Amino acid sequence: MNDNEANNYLVKTDDLKKTWELFSSLFEIRKAAGGLVLNKQNQRLYIKRRGLWDLPKGHLEKGEKNRTAAIREVEEECGIKNLKIEKKLIKTYHTYTLKKAIVLKPTKWYLMSYTGTKKPVPQKKEGITEVVWADKKEENKMLTNSFSSISEVIDKANTAVSVSEPESI
Repeated sequence: MNDNEANNYLVKTDDLKKTWELFSSLFEIRKAAGGLVLNKQNQRLYIKRRGLWDLPKGHLEKGEKNRTAAIREVEEECGIKNLKIEKKLIKTYHTYTLKKAIVLKPTKWYLMSYTGTKKPVPQKKEGITEVVWADKKEENKMLTNSFSSISEVIDKANTAVSVSEPESI
């Protein structure tokens, strides 16, 4: 966890639904979707925004489906097209303050593939300063300057794509 993140809390309850309703009622809900994108070299696509490494994601537009929003956001934030969703990964939650409102942002993440050759371009108007393809070694360093929820997405992707081969007899 970096200095920009709050502490994590553990809440125990006998009635999860009621507790969740109470908890989420304290926030403005802003749904989002995003992608962990792999290229042909098995590198992952990262963006840098506000000095931190992140994965491309963004808010759903009115009536928009999660999968559609995830692809649109990656395309807009990284300047690439022809993405393919391979599978749903995980749903994460984080909070932030926006104009005196406390926002809860549930984000649905998808594993995506990109077979194109176009170099990604950062969407400057969204405050994105860099877009890079990173291998595992680079990724480990970048995650020390990222959000803990991004590590959750990476961990889920690592288990989703690591299929062991059967031993030969």
